[in-house]
Amino acid sequence: GALTRRQAKPMADAIADMFKHNLWANLLLLDACASLSEEDLKATCEGTYGSLGDTLTHMLASEERYVIAWTPTKATIGEGMPFPGFATLRKSAEASGNALIDIASKTTADDILRGTYRDTPYEMRAALLLGQAINHATEHRAHAATIMTQRGLIPPRMDVLGLWMGGQSG
Repeated sequence: GALTRRQAKPMADAIADMFKHNLWANLLLLDACASLSEEDLKATCEGTYGSLGDTLTHMLASEERYVIAWTPTKATIGEGMPFPGFATLRKSAEASGNALIDIASKTTADDILRGTYRDTPYEMRAALLLGQAINHATEHRAHAATIMTQRGLIPPRMDVLGLWMGGQSG
């Protein structure tokens, strides 16, 4: 391989690209799961978060909480409640995914987030929470794919190369 260097872009653009992939992969997974049976959505397997439906809900509820760390918005889905349905999950994924793309494009390496998590005040570099958001979603998409595979279902290809091979990446 060889590297061709294009016009330099700020690192924030590269991180925003990671969140574009994150949104694409989340929506791809939701689309793949939308036609599954209630039995499939209640399925789980050892080593994963929980049921497939609970995993999707947890992944996107967490993503909303990451956005809330930057902006005074309200969560639209919650954990421990009945499965909210795919229309609600998709709306949440689009809103939080686009918000994280915007946040990532504006966050600098020196930005500090301050807030309260589980009644404990915190202060951290904003980049750490961006990293957590990507890592968390990737982990739970893998959990969902594992549950699907164990049930004989074929999960979508959600990795970065899958996005690139689909022609949706520049």
